Amino acid sequence: MTFFLSFFQSKKEHPIPAYSFWEYYIKNGIEEAGYDWIEDKFIDWAEGLIYDEDSIELANWKAIVWERAISYIKKSRPSVFLSYLYPKQIDIQAIKEIQKLGIPCVNFFCDHVRDFKSLPKEFYVFDLNWVPEVEGLNLYKKNKLNYIHLPMPMWVDPKFRFIENTFNNDVTFIGSRDIQRTLLFNKLLNDNKNESIKIYGKGWFKNDLHVNNFPKRKNLGEKIKNQAKSLVKNGLKPYLRSLSQRNLNILPSLEVQKNIYGTVSFEEYIKITKSSCITLGINRYPNINFPLHKPHTYSRLRDIEAPMLGACYLTEKAEDLNYFYPHNKILVYENIDELNEKISEIRGYRNNERFNYIKNIQDISINELSIPCSIYKLKSKL
Repeated sequence: MTFFLSFFQSKKEHPIPAYSFWEYYIKNGIEEAGYDWIEDKFIDWAEGLIYDEDSIELANWKAIVWERAISYIKKSRPSVFLSYLYPKQIDIQAIKEIQKLGIPCVNFFCDHVRDFKSLPKEFYVFDLNWVPEVEGLNLYKKNKLNYIHLPMPMWVDPKFRFIENTFNNDVTFIGSRDIQRTLLFNKLLNDNKNESIKIYGKGWFKNDLHVNNFPKRKNLGEKIKNQAKSLVKNGLKPYLRSLSQRNLNILPSLEVQKNIYGTVSFEEYIKITKSSCITLGINRYPNINFPLHKPHTYSRLRDIEAPMLGACYLTEKAEDLNYFYPHNKILVYENIDELNEKISEIRGYRNNERFNYIKNIQDISINELSIPCSIYKLKSKL
């Protein structure tokens, strides 16, 4: 079985949120499953995200990319077209051309809850939609579209899939700064000045709060057009909420600043995750559809990666976790008080308690939530 991949492959670093890891995960996961992947190395799949919807640049990109993709697929004849595409990247007619060749087309997408209230018309064309969020499933059910509920594709090198013999006393979080993470840590550490949480990642220091943020200047007409789109897409209440939060700049408190340690290398990332007394996950995220102080949550890649790495993992409650780690197998917190309680509880674990907890969630992540498991289920569904 051979997969033609459209998973943000690019030889350039575009001014958009990190994306190169998706290619790394899916390629290695497919190989571990015992299957093959192919790609057109001259297609920059990430580039489409930098252009505005309905722009000439996006139209030109789509015309070039999809013509190349169809030509390559006609020659190579893969078993499956597997993609991670946003709606504006999709050419419906191109997908239909691929399907006419007898090649099923599957699209993975992991931000339904964050981005959509109704399903984009572009997703209707796929033979199968790979949906990780439980709350995103209803979008497909009510439109009677084919979908499969599978976790996000995460791959960890087998050489890192072991449990450390000893752990340090650190509670750690690795991730970039956003307003919801800032609010959580401000509250946690301001109320508990004796607690120490080592925070790593981009954007936490004052001098890098705007790193990798390259907004394109828009004229007044473009701004009005975008605001009108936001109003239509999200409704009046979220739109007004976005206006009220537009200039809101909540910075890390002094207590949080004492706990910031900057960015880490890949090797340090692995070591910190595996050796910490507690590795934290945060599943809340900025979204104008929810009140600032009552954020929504959904499960992230970290909820699979950290257990695979053998971390002693504590994450934020999200509905998806009930499906991926049933019967409360994974430790979660729902609010600041619970977070404090769980940190104290885990700090008191005996060695065998810690090992058994880590082993249980690691076994689930590797044997049930890995890419090979998902690929086998995809194959059966197709």
